[in-house]
Amino acid sequence: MSEKINTPPAGEPPPAELVHPDVAPVLPAHPLHPSHPPRGQQPWWSWLFFYVRPPEGLTPAHWRMLGLLGAAYMVNSYDIGLLALALPQIQAGLAIPEDQIGALTGLIRLGVIPALILTMLADVVGRRRLLLITILGFTVSTFATAFARTSLEFGVLQFFARMFIYAEEMLAIVVIAEELDAKARGWGIGILAALGAMGHGVAAGLYSFVGSIPYGWRGLYLLGILPLLVLTWFRRNLRETKRFADFFAERGEPTSVAEYLRPIRDLLSMYPGRLAVLASAVFPYWFLTSTALQFQSKFLQETHGYSPGGVALLFILGGVFAVIGNIAAGSASDRYGRRLIMTSALLVNLAGTALFYHADTWAVPPAWCLMLFAYFGGEVLFAALATELFPTSYRSTASGARSIMGAFGGASGLVFEGWAFNVFGSHQAAITVMLTAALIPPFVIWFFVPETATRELEEIAPEL
Repeated sequence: MSEKINTPPAGEPPPAELVHPDVAPVLPAHPLHPSHPPRGQQPWWSWLFFYVRPPEGLTPAHWRMLGLLGAAYMVNSYDIGLLALALPQIQAGLAIPEDQIGALTGLIRLGVIPALILTMLADVVGRRRLLLITILGFTVSTFATAFARTSLEFGVLQFFARMFIYAEEMLAIVVIAEELDAKARGWGIGILAALGAMGHGVAAGLYSFVGSIPYGWRGLYLLGILPLLVLTWFRRNLRETKRFADFFAERGEPTSVAEYLRPIRDLLSMYPGRLAVLASAVFPYWFLTSTALQFQSKFLQETHGYSPGGVALLFILGGVFAVIGNIAAGSASDRYGRRLIMTSALLVNLAGTALFYHADTWAVPPAWCLMLFAYFGGEVLFAALATELFPTSYRSTASGARSIMGAFGGASGLVFEGWAFNVFGSHQAAITVMLTAALIPPFVIWFFVPETATRELEEIAPEL
């Protein structure tokens, strides 16, 4: 944390990391720098989402930002997808008992707790600086995971990997929310999540070769480091958000411990009702969903006789629906409102989960696609709400708090599932018992959450 963002003397331009790319430049253009593309021109990768028309008013800087953050999101999702997909092989390779696998994966998810510290620092010293730190930390943790010798070592390394993953994803969503127009926020977060879903698809494709890849599941973790090394260079092109740059210009560099702790203090005191409502929806949602997703590969292989290749094929085909669900939910919520689309997605996800764990073998693929389509849509909108309901001064901290609520819900669900497995004798029965928890979130969202779509962030949550 030795890097400084100093307020410049009068008459001098601000540091480059605080210069927003859509603001009139204060430094002369370098004759060797490539010129920006025409305003509104779309990059090649945007054609992956040809089925959804992008909002008006997007600049080349917006597309560049989406590409950088989306690429990082994709790599993060690759690592997360590996744990869910390769769980049977990891369990066998590290000799993890059946009744301990849920607790181990729950412990890994608790890496979101220290991630809150990183997001809190982003509200004090800047989003960009912490994004660079997270990608470096994730690179080291992912590479080291391939060499884990015991379940404890694997759990600890993945705990730290998740810490950096969660922090990076929270900050990426905050940057999107702060930079895009009010009518495009849902769409932008949907694009980010859609690129993340593609990371799951890459993991699924490589997992189909887990039996032939050198070192098996360890080789998959080794492969995950390659794109991260490239992303480290690309991140140097990411600028600080204009909203935070303006906030920092007013507040300046923190000079005391109290100023570093200000975001968490404000989170608890400014809008406590909104924080409580968000927690009451997020916790039960992840209590079920985290468990249902974690055991899907294991359930397919052990109950329906899927091979690793069959699981990978289903994940790749179903991932198409996940990508569509992300963007469709974000765009529809911009147009029809967050509450309506989010409530619908949560109810569809509940129905899809119930069908997946009780359908005949022939009906498993459509049930899984339905579950995944609605899950990604709901997750996009939870992420949007956590950034929209709170002001700039602690928006990253609020995003981190949302993830902690979900992590505690997910960890609690996985621990409960381990207990229920011993009582009822199967993962299917244990997850069925947990379905009732998913009835709470849609009720809370519909009746207690204010509408945020198409409203400016300062209107939704002014500084108090």
